[in-house]
Amino acid sequence: MQPYTKARAITFAAACLGTGVFLLLNLPLPFLMGPLAACLIFAVAGAPLEGMGVVGIAMRTILGIAIGASITPATLSALPGFAPTLVLVPLFVGAIGLVGFPFFHKLLGFDRATSFYAAMPGGLQDMLVFGEEAGGDVRAMSLIHATRVLAIVATAPFVIAWIWEVDLTAAPGQPASAVGWGQIVIMAASGLAGWKIAERVGLFGASILGPMILTAVLSLSGVIHSRPPAEMIWAAQFFIGLAVGSKYTGIAPREIRVDIGAGLGYAVLLTVISLGFLWVAAQLSDADTLDMALSFLPGGQGEMVVVAIIAGADLSFVVTHHLMRLFSVILLAPIIGARLTRD
Repeated sequence: MQPYTKARAITFAAACLGTGVFLLLNLPLPFLMGPLAACLIFAVAGAPLEGMGVVGIAMRTILGIAIGASITPATLSALPGFAPTLVLVPLFVGAIGLVGFPFFHKLLGFDRATSFYAAMPGGLQDMLVFGEEAGGDVRAMSLIHATRVLAIVATAPFVIAWIWEVDLTAAPGQPASAVGWGQIVIMAASGLAGWKIAERVGLFGASILGPMILTAVLSLSGVIHSRPPAEMIWAAQFFIGLAVGSKYTGIAPREIRVDIGAGLGYAVLLTVISLGFLWVAAQLSDADTLDMALSFLPGGQGEMVVVAIIAGADLSFVVTHHLMRLFSVILLAPIIGARLTRD
């Protein structure tokens, strides 16, 4: 794929325009919601949009760095306390599958493979690969998953701000001048090295998990002692928003009615399921309710890290639960899917 294309230039320009409008109007989350909203509008209007390829993936390493830098000896000592809610995650995934598969197959009429892999709250790329191998409709699955993520990313921060009174206009970290260029260079190097090492060994979510693991090692050893500066987090938000919005490029009216409608309806069902498990988790654990709420929101891995950073949540708690969700889906989906997708 060419690194520079007209479609990418249009996408980047649209994202910049959206960010500028949000900043000018003093709207919340300008570096996330601005690119997302603008790219979504341009895509629906018929503009040829395209993701940023390796640059977009590289920007996701910043999220891994932010998580890894948050892991300290105190964080590790707190891990056993996550157990009461972690054990709920496989049950959470199972409940989603039990509701989602009949929702798409019986109620909306999608084929078995498309229904199952559209319902599974795993990573987008993994579910598309599994779904395509099972004979599912890749385009429909892509739009449904993108809509699920879009609905959560677009609404969660505002709900959080309303309930927990989080300031959505605050900077997501210290400025680069306060962090220091030495730390920034080390973090950037650990992000790049961690990504490529994880990619080489075939680790799923390599662009986030690889940098997270390597940066955590450096954090625990005292080499890294700061989170990425606000400017880096803003850059990651920008490319996350751009990526979500640009997935709607080339969308047809029927896809808006059928696939996007299905994705929105499913997002409502997921919200109900998430609230149920949040209530159970609150009975089992004395963890912060904001952390638990973010842990049981089935958004994309990168997108949920962005929301957690914005909300000032405990990244280690939230990310551990989402990793358990992704691991459960990737481990079990091919096995269960093989049975359910047989005609």
